[in-house]
Amino acid sequence: MSSGQQVLIKLRKMIIAGELAGGSRIAEIPTAELLGVSRQPVRMAFRLLEQEGLLIKNPTRGYLVREISDQLIQDAIEVRGVLEGLAAKTLAEKGLNDEQKSTLKSCIEEIEKLFAAHSSFGDAEIETYDHFNVIFHDTILQGAKNIALMQALAKNNQLPFASAQAITFDSSQALSEYRRLHYAHLQHCSIYDALLHRQAGRAENLMREHSSVAILGETVRHLIAD
Repeated sequence: MSSGQQVLIKLRKMIIAGELAGGSRIAEIPTAELLGVSRQPVRMAFRLLEQEGLLIKNPTRGYLVREISDQLIQDAIEVRGVLEGLAAKTLAEKGLNDEQKSTLKSCIEEIEKLFAAHSSFGDAEIETYDHFNVIFHDTILQGAKNIALMQALAKNNQLPFASAQAITFDSSQALSEYRRLHYAHLQHCSIYDALLHRQAGRAENLMREHSSVAILGETVRHLIAD
């Protein structure tokens, strides 16, 4: 795993856990010193966390940690479900082409191998899961060929936990988190089956349900409960 990915995961966990308080300023140099890394991976992590909606660019210098509310998280995930559901419905109506079939099937097979080889996940496994998860979602979104939908989803992805990339994994609850990701993988299998058989309504409903899997995560559930 690259140093940039390690820093990203560490900072994401610190923000979610409240170790970096909402509204506080965060800058490259002190963060790099705190984590014992150079400024480059910190800079990369900051940009990605801004895209995920966990950091806000400070007009003067550095970034601010976003204050996260349960309502904001739930609203953003609900909107994502509606938008991705529409993308799945549209793609099912169009029908998968050979390239899309191959890509989606490959994502499912690679994640299946991951679960077959590991009874628990560490950072390396989470990174692999995230890689194929993003490809799966992007393939469906791009396959819908709806520019307005893509723009709306890109805007919504700037809110906390709304993006498919913003995977959370609480290592202190490793077993339940592992099971949650496996459940999400099984949902991918069902979504692919619905797309393959051009079952538009089923594909839409499955995709909308799939978006809520983030709420099942220990980290997010604890955050909402606080």
